[in-house]
Amino acid sequence: MVAIYGLYIINKSGGLIFYKDYGSAGRMDTNDSLRVASVWHSMHAISQQLSPVVGCLGIELLEADTFDLHCFQSLTGTKFFVVCEPGAQHMEGLLKLIYELYTDYVLKNPFYELEMPIRCELFEIHLTEALQKDRVALLGR
Repeated sequence: MVAIYGLYIINKSGGLIFYKDYGSAGRMDTNDSLRVASVWHSMHAISQQLSPVVGCLGIELLEADTFDLHCFQSLTGTKFFVVCEPGAQHMEGLLKLIYELYTDYVLKNPFYELEMPIRCELFEIHLTEALQKDRVALLGR
């Protein structure tokens, strides 16, 4: 199973609406997670504007020595990204599964207000289940 260090969901304005730490060596406090989300949103937006490729959707993968950052942006501009161990495979499928869970359990919740922090128990329960499943199960979707 691939080690996932953290999951972030950012609204289209760049605000952090969901963050979950999965036991990274150096746990981040709330301010640090807000800073990471803000910096990523800015880098993503700048990369879209500076790209020589017409229709570029921004950075999808950032590879570093100690981690990889995989990003998926929905059509509404909401960004989902995971920080995981270097060389992790099939994170695109995982991000799309997380997006499906988001649409099923957050957006269909009548008490959820768009662009606000996610406080949905069903989403968190199903997210935990999805991340605990074997990686092969994610590939079959």
